[in-house]
Amino acid sequence: MAPSPATGAKHVQETSVVGEADEAQLRSPSHVDDSDFVTTREDQDLRRGLHQRHIGLIAIAGAIGTGLFLGLGGSIQTAGPLGALLGYATVGLIVCAVQFALGEVTALFPVTGSFVRHAEVLIDPALGFAIGYNLVYGNCLSIPTEITAICVLFQYWTTSVNSSVWIVVFICLTVIVGMSFIGIYGEVEFWFALLKILFIVFLILLGLVIDLGGVPGTPRIGFRYWSHPGPFVEYIGSGSWGRFLAYWAVMSNAVFSFAGVESIAMAAAETRNPRVAIPKACKRVFVRVATFYVLAVLVVGMLVSSDDPRLDDQSGTAAQSPFVIAASAAGLKGVPSVVNAVVITSAWSSSNQALLSGTRVLYGLALKRQAPRVFLRTTPWGVPYVCVLLFTAFMFLAFMSLSENALTVFWWLVDLTACGVLVSWITVLANHSRLMLAMRSQGIPLSRLPWHTKFTEFSTPLALVMCIIILFTAGFPVFTKGNWSTSRFISSYLDIPLVITAFVLWKIIKRTRIVKLADIPLTEALERAAVDIEVEPELPFWRKLVGALWD
Repeated sequence: MAPSPATGAKHVQETSVVGEADEAQLRSPSHVDDSDFVTTREDQDLRRGLHQRHIGLIAIAGAIGTGLFLGLGGSIQTAGPLGALLGYATVGLIVCAVQFALGEVTALFPVTGSFVRHAEVLIDPALGFAIGYNLVYGNCLSIPTEITAICVLFQYWTTSVNSSVWIVVFICLTVIVGMSFIGIYGEVEFWFALLKILFIVFLILLGLVIDLGGVPGTPRIGFRYWSHPGPFVEYIGSGSWGRFLAYWAVMSNAVFSFAGVESIAMAAAETRNPRVAIPKACKRVFVRVATFYVLAVLVVGMLVSSDDPRLDDQSGTAAQSPFVIAASAAGLKGVPSVVNAVVITSAWSSSNQALLSGTRVLYGLALKRQAPRVFLRTTPWGVPYVCVLLFTAFMFLAFMSLSENALTVFWWLVDLTACGVLVSWITVLANHSRLMLAMRSQGIPLSRLPWHTKFTEFSTPLALVMCIIILFTAGFPVFTKGNWSTSRFISSYLDIPLVITAFVLWKIIKRTRIVKLADIPLTEALERAAVDIEVEPELPFWRKLVGALWD
């Protein structure tokens, strides 16, 4: 990766290649391991091919997918229009806290692997190891999950093409993008994100038109379904307790829907001017994603009744989308196929993002000698191809979708993924908490951070508590009378013992210790950040206008 002209020469002189003879050299009097910062290996082997406009939309591309287009109906059915709205709004606020926390830490440590490497320098190397492999495992499952979803979605058109053909096609497409120059990935995700943004805006406006009686022959609906069957649905319990449980049950669906926003900084070392680009993207991505979800839940709650039997459709295709249900009722016949097609592109986009996130985490683990060094091998254009090949092998799990229980397997993998997302969010927030404590311990004002907002001093601890509570209560229905399910219990909680086991094993094997607040290399990091930020030129008005969606 070519360093910037102003700081490149100095940067190369200060860093050392991990694992080679000069690893023992000390770059500062505080004896900081330089692999806590961007290493020369990253500079030389990777390429800064992601621009601000790519970063600004990558998280959106991953977060707007099957959870938004297909999953909202199930949330309305579970909790009612107001219960679902409150559930998604709550998780949206948590996502806001996660994004701001991630932006602040990444602006100081813009490394490959993002919060995995942050955990090593701010908390404990064993935590970085555990979370790193948790992400690798999670993304290994996520990619075949999305490809399985694609196969189910194609069944909507009842084509004669065998599902195995679609599996092979999308595995090949995903591998091609994963093996391409990082800038190509950025362009693919950029245009997919624009497509999804424009389409969800179209669906929200269409929903409002249908709701207000703007389609000929369709009566005005308004907030009819908020009156009957009502704004809330009782779940498991009755009365206020049942309504609260319904609201809480939506949380897991909402977490899965927002999954992906935390991966925005995974390729920080492949991003141009990451100390500026990533915090800016973190700040703005939340507003867009949260707005889309909150508006979509509000509109869907107006369009479809929570007791509508069509929400019970188990096909996993566009037929279960509340937007499709409303459009079909209004006589708009072309909408279902369009929704299905966009959801297919969304699922593939999510698989691309999971591949990028997983391979960069694995590469970061190899940099820290926590994974075999073979995973450090890259192509001449800067792609860790051995990492990509490993993930390609797991893509073939998608052939499970050829079984009769394809949809069951899909939702099983969804539960596993949602649990891993919460673990990642908890790590991001814990990293930020440790950074704040270290700043205070070393007497360094928070204003010296490359990017900081007062909001995070209060939002991070609150969001951390909420994430922990949601993690441990995500599978609460299995503990209620008559609702025990071994598979649901395992999928809801398997990730927790896996992370704890990996953490304990690495501590025992490597005898790691929790990093003391006084030993966290803040001075060195702040000094490097001070000279590493490139001042972005003022853009002309027309450029600001055209780039309003991503800048």
